Order: sequence, then C-alpha cells, then structure tokens
Amino acid sequence: MYLPGVRRIAGTLFSLSLLTTAMHAQQPDPVAIIRDLDAANQARFDNVLSFTDVEHYVVFRGHDQTHPAAEMTVKVTYTKGVGKDYVILTQSGSSLIQKFGLQPLLENEKTINNPATVAQSWFTSANYEMHLKPGVTQAINGRQCFAITITPHRKASNMIDGTLWVDAANHTLAEVEGVASKSPSVFSGTTKMMRLYTLMQGYAMTIHARAESNSALFGRTLIVIDYSDYHFQLRPAR
Repeated sequence: MYLPGVRRIAGTLFSLSLLTTAMHAQQPDPVAIIRDLDAANQARFDNVLSFTDVEHYVVFRGHDQTHPAAEMTVKVTYTKGVGKDYVILTQSGSSLIQKFGLQPLLENEKTINNPATVAQSWFTSANYEMHLKPGVTQAINGRQCFAITITPHRKASNMIDGTLWVDAANHTLAEVEGVASKSPSVFSGTTKMMRLYTLMQGYAMTIHARAESNSALFGRTLIVIDYSDYHFQLRPAR
C-alpha cells in the first residue's frame, strides 16, 4: 500500500538528478575559456595580415562632458610584421592637449604594437593571472558574458587589473574594465580603463574605449575613443 508513495519519491529524486546534471552541464569550464582566449589572440595575430580603421579621440576636462577640450580623428594602419602607423585627419581644441596628450597616446599605441613585443600586451594566461567569477554574468551588446578577474604578471600602463567579460557562447572577448596597473605618468594618477569589442571577420576588435584619470595637479581627464570603418586583409584560408 506504500508503493504509490515510493514511486512518487523515486520520481522526484530522478527529476532532481536530471536537474543537477543539467546545471553541472551548464557550468562554464574556466580552463576551456582561458584556452580559447589564448588561441583567439594567436589566431588573430597569425591571420590578420593588415587592417585600417578610423579612430576618433575626444578629451574632456573636469566634470564637463559636453564641451570637449580637444578632439582628434586619425586613420590607423596595422601591418603584420610592421606594427601600427597613423595619419591625423582632423584635430581641434587645445593644441597643448593634442601635443602632450593625444599624440603621445598614439605613439604609445605604436610602441605597444611593435611586432617583437606585441604579444606581451595580449589578454592571455601568459600575461595575466585569470580566474572565472562563478555565477557572475552580464549582457553586453546582446551577448551573454562570463566574468574573469585578471591580474597582470607585470606592471605597465597598458596592463589592466580588473575584469574581462567573455562571450558565453564562443569565449571571445566582449569587454575589459579596470585600472591601469601602472600610471602612464607621475601626473596622471590612477587611470580607469574600459574597452568594448565586437566580432569582425571572426576576430575581437575594439569599437569603443574610455580612460579616466584624476590627479591633484591636473584634476579629472576623460578620453573617449570610437573606432569605425574597419577594412581587413586576411591570410587566405587553407
């Protein structure tokens, strides 16, 4: 006379077992995610022979985010084995900010993309300690993403201590946010950084970036960068 109750209990336990199995199956694999990030960086380096894009830089000072202190639009050319170069298309506003702020920033990009050392700036396990944040997700530009904490193995102005947001479906980079592990100069203070990515030709490319610094001498400076009009030359498929 206890058989129906036993069957109900067994059915409930079986259902819970299936639910637990499904939940485990949905849990992201940190090793696989980091491995895929490493592979994606190498694949982009190997297969993107060149690209051009247009980058628009806007500098705001203090708390005024309506009236730019300076602006600059440049055309950037990347060539594998050579690095990056740029041509200034337009510029306006403070000549001091252009000369001592924006032009050094562009020159720094050239230095970072030196073919001999460019791999040192990649978001890979060779350059960063990486740990998945269990259960932390966020929608970014319609992409459901996992969060990975990153701590650079060395301190540099282009190395970020913060969070990577990685597409849950394909483990490609969606966004990075945090602070520079080393201030770009003794005058800039702590620099908060953010870069937003989207897939182009199968590779994560920057479409928007922000860098905000505060110092007792110069106050608050915000640089906003928008990237557009990408054109690629890829290695022919084998």
